[in-house]
Amino acid sequence: MDPLEPGNRRDFLKLGVLAGLGFGLSAIPSAEAKPDPSQLKHRAAADIGAIRPRPAGNKPVWNLTTKPQEKIRVGIIGLNRGRTHVISAAATPFAEVVAVCDILDDRAKEQAEVVRKQTGKTPAIYSGNENVWEKMVARDDIDVVYVATPWEWHKPMAIRSMELGKHAFIEVNCGLTVDECWDIVDASEKYQRHCPILENCCYGEEELFVLNLARQGFFGDLKHGECGYIHDQRVSGTGPKGYTFLDAQREWRRNYATILQGNVYPTHGLGTISQYMGIGRGDAFKYAVSVSSPEFGLSQLRERVKPDRDRSKDQKFVCGDMNTSIIKTELGRTIVVQHDNTSPRPYTRGNLLSGSLATFAGYPNRLAIDADNTSPLLDPKEKRHSHDWTYEGDKLKKFMATNMHPLLKKLMVESKKVGGHGGMDHVMNHRLLDCVRQGITPDLTVYDAAGWSALLDLSDRSVRDGSIPVAYPDFTRGGWKTLKPLPIVS
Repeated sequence: MDPLEPGNRRDFLKLGVLAGLGFGLSAIPSAEAKPDPSQLKHRAAADIGAIRPRPAGNKPVWNLTTKPQEKIRVGIIGLNRGRTHVISAAATPFAEVVAVCDILDDRAKEQAEVVRKQTGKTPAIYSGNENVWEKMVARDDIDVVYVATPWEWHKPMAIRSMELGKHAFIEVNCGLTVDECWDIVDASEKYQRHCPILENCCYGEEELFVLNLARQGFFGDLKHGECGYIHDQRVSGTGPKGYTFLDAQREWRRNYATILQGNVYPTHGLGTISQYMGIGRGDAFKYAVSVSSPEFGLSQLRERVKPDRDRSKDQKFVCGDMNTSIIKTELGRTIVVQHDNTSPRPYTRGNLLSGSLATFAGYPNRLAIDADNTSPLLDPKEKRHSHDWTYEGDKLKKFMATNMHPLLKKLMVESKKVGGHGGMDHVMNHRLLDCVRQGITPDLTVYDAAGWSALLDLSDRSVRDGSIPVAYPDFTRGGWKTLKPLPIVS
């Protein structure tokens, strides 16, 4: 039986205990039906890429501007991942954490105390009730709602927030299916509210460096990118309780390995490559092809530790350990996106960008520069041969420091102090909140959120249908053909 068929999907509901990370499946939003993975609509390959007509009255938000504000008032739902947003927003001088929300009382009180110690003000606490998040988003003194809950909650919470006049900052992935992604785009356009994806990797030091060079034409004509999320998450610490994918608190995420067969976490790598290439603004995804390896990691881990403390002993894992997806763009460029979180490999996001005049490769960072590259950033007397890495090690570090992205120059010291994945969480939060403060379009629009997240559904469909090409939906509805990249400079 197809694991996505209704019978197996209903079984999925019995497997999940999501309350440990914020809101469980039992929380019911009044605005629409209870999130239920058994009801997800996975379209056939033949029509998954179809463009959905823009509803009457909706207007594009790719260049949406709003009234500037001196202070941005923030509410945060889901205080596991959301705790980094609490710390970051509280450290931002033009932001105020008005409310925090989690189904767990202790967690909500703990994060409220974090805010109090940092700012002297105690935010309102919403906790202990399955529907309490709706009371928070209904407040009239919140400008931005962070949605940092398990994935199936992202769509209803973001849409409800926008319906009530708030901008929704939504964690990855923004939607579980192409249809969910369309619904989020339509809501953003209907209510004229921003809905950026909280893709922190777009604000890493290396990623901003590559983006800065790409925007200056350093790489020449861009043609290929490679990225991914290779992160062995089977073990954290020592002993049986350290096996994160067999612990109840990670169960919500592990459960997707029982129903999906593609790339279940695509945006960390795809988001950065998309920005380099101007996807959605000058280029667009055309189609994707996806293959998955056999599944060994989780089932063999379970056999070794023989867990008896949760329901993982009864689960059947169908998601291959390594998924490799290839995307073709409208301009003919190619992107390789990989995902593997159960194999013994060092962490990497790949982060390779190749053009006609240079190639950058991450993990470790290296830069090859063609002899014909006449960029003013280079010493014209320097001898170069593209068969070798022109810059690596200390030489590359010096070149990166000299050509640091302006945004990072502004926030480097502060971001290292505040922290969050080496500081990139704070750079992201500061920048997105500052965009709302200025009334300008955030760097990561709802079209980015939908396009990057949609690979989850497209890759799953491609794998199930024998790795055939699957057309990519154009969430900009043709807007990419004339849109120019956003500046991302201040």
